Amino acid sequence: MRLVGHLRQLLGGQRFRQLFAVRLTSQAGDGIFQVSLASFVLFSPERQPDAAAIAAVFAALLLPFSLLGPFVGVFLDRWSRRQVLVVSNLVRIIPVLAVAGAIAADKSGLGLFVLALFAFSVNRFLLAGLSAALPHVVDRDDLVLANSITPTSGTIAFMAGLGTATALRASIPMADPDVAIVVLAAFVYGAAALLATRIPRDLLGPDFDPDLPQVRQAVLRVTSGLAAGLAHLRERPAAAWALGAIAAHRFCYGLSTVATILLYRNYFHDPADADAALAGLSIAVLVSGAGFLLAAVLTPLATARMSPQTWIVALLVLAAVVEVFPGGLYTEGSLLVAACALGVSAQGVKICVDTLVQTSVDDAFRGRVFSLYDVVFNVVFVAAAALGAVILPTSGKSYAVLAGIAVGYALTAIGYARWSTRHFVAP
Repeated sequence: MRLVGHLRQLLGGQRFRQLFAVRLTSQAGDGIFQVSLASFVLFSPERQPDAAAIAAVFAALLLPFSLLGPFVGVFLDRWSRRQVLVVSNLVRIIPVLAVAGAIAADKSGLGLFVLALFAFSVNRFLLAGLSAALPHVVDRDDLVLANSITPTSGTIAFMAGLGTATALRASIPMADPDVAIVVLAAFVYGAAALLATRIPRDLLGPDFDPDLPQVRQAVLRVTSGLAAGLAHLRERPAAAWALGAIAAHRFCYGLSTVATILLYRNYFHDPADADAALAGLSIAVLVSGAGFLLAAVLTPLATARMSPQTWIVALLVLAAVVEVFPGGLYTEGSLLVAACALGVSAQGVKICVDTLVQTSVDDAFRGRVFSLYDVVFNVVFVAAAALGAVILPTSGKSYAVLAGIAVGYALTAIGYARWSTRHFVAP
């Protein structure tokens, strides 16, 4: 009942609801856009990707933001974050429509990846801005609950977009329905931009710090600005260690993700039957999304009884266990059970890390820290995919790799538990 009361109080805030609506709409567009790309690039009947091909896709979509991240942090700490939400959604309509043109022309080479990586880089900028803005529309005591609801609901909106796009592909009377799906995504991004205009321009920060340089100077001094952000993190060990824990978790999760794609594409189904592989993987993604939703329910309840650090350790142990069993059975049913549990672990850890960063970092540095957070998220995931390209077979089935992932989760749990015991920070 206490959780229900907190949830009702949180959703009763007009400004939170407005920010929430922007996230849901924007991430629904992401689901629509990404399912069309996956269908065209990875699940076309004439394409049979291996781990190296999947790693290349992840690198193309995720690494560019890693180069932009330090600059992005400067802008998030100097520009109106409301305007960031409006402009980011509008700007990415352009590359998304260009992707529709590339798909219509059956162009799947470098040009398509350049357009997609630009769209996804803008998306990461947008998500970093949403995270940095959240403390301006909820009370500090409600941040854990808010961090449970917003990213998790965003993921559910992503799943809804994915499901909608998958259903529409089968019903659109076109030779290439992916073109229409991508255009629909562009319209949804436009709707998200309009929703963001309902929020007052200055409500979401950043808080003014007269000691910070102007944007032009800050961009020119981005290296020193990044060093200042890292120095600020060193003074905030709760945030720094939380970022380290989620980086290790993300690496293990990335390696598991590549293996899962390969299992559905080349092991569970005939490699020539791309539609069956895509349908099976879509179910796994939805089941993982159910795990995300379960994490949103469990995490506020758990952190009311224990510290966020302790809950992070418990979730890391959960991930280590389910990788071995039932994950090691290598059946579709067992993989779905593991996917749900890993969804709980991944989202639960992220909720806690988001909260620790938001409550430990000064607002004047929050944009830069969340941009660095996204950089870490992207780099370690791509690094895991690159490692998968070397050590995973085309089928995705490898007991040795599975054991390595489980050990990685377990070692992260042990290391973070030892730090938490020595440097306990109250929730």
